[in-house]
Amino acid sequence: MTGTLVLAGTPIGDITDAPPRLAAELAAADVIAAEDTRRLRRLTQALQVQPTGRIVSYFEGNEAARTPELADALAGGARVLLVTDAGMPSVSDPGYRLVAAAVERDIKVTAVPGPSAVLTALALSGLPVDRFCFEGFPPRKAGERLSRLREVAGERRTLVYFEAPHRLDDTLAAMAEVFGADRRAAVCRELTKTYEEVKRGPLGELVPWAAEGVRGEITIVVEGAPQSGPQDLDADELVRRVRVREEAGERRKEAIAAVAADAGLPKREVFDAVVAAKNAEKDPAKKAAKGPAGD
Repeated sequence: MTGTLVLAGTPIGDITDAPPRLAAELAAADVIAAEDTRRLRRLTQALQVQPTGRIVSYFEGNEAARTPELADALAGGARVLLVTDAGMPSVSDPGYRLVAAAVERDIKVTAVPGPSAVLTALALSGLPVDRFCFEGFPPRKAGERLSRLREVAGERRTLVYFEAPHRLDDTLAAMAEVFGADRRAAVCRELTKTYEEVKRGPLGELVPWAAEGVRGEITIVVEGAPQSGPQDLDADELVRRVRVREEAGERRKEAIAAVAADAGLPKREVFDAVVAAKNAEKDPAKKAAKGPAGD
């Protein structure tokens, strides 16, 4: 019989938030794969648990190499417990590769639900929570960061990001540039810890606050793009906007979807405009006979 992979949520701050099942799983696991074995040791001491299984490190640097070893242990019948430094494995933490490997071998995967910085920040933000998307860490390089933010500029769902404290002011400034300085946001710092803080306000006001220096674990929640009616854009302008996005590195399908969302138009309308422009480029005579766009 094959074993079981257990993904265990761990406290993001307050140790008393540890789910009751976590101690039992730590004691019973045949193998514990930990993002940081030193943090695991502190966790087991706080929970007064003495693991009996083998403990191995499983972090970004060795995740790809160690996944086959752990998958083999699972195939051999082991109960493997995966824990990260804080929160749920696989959410901007190691875990996805191992889950995928287990699923591919038809090995059971289960979870010990626990604290999540994403959901905690979302709930505390004061922003709409009915629909949201998690974007992880923004790129570190300024150009790549702006490009990634532009991809979701028209996203109407609430956006959730992680960020390092020393990059917070630059990221908020980039968000204000792309999303607009008036877009509402919340910066959640040190969630569930002694110095927990939630700073809410327009992005333009949060930038100077962050520039003064912010410490701790950071989660950013940003309001989605406002609902707007269809824009009155002709076919040439739609095609131009798609080409701008393509030149910035987006695939055509993604560019069409983004332009349609920004303009409040059906994707099919933008797609048809792009196809018509492409056909006209292949046959200039057809373009001349047809006349300017919209005639």
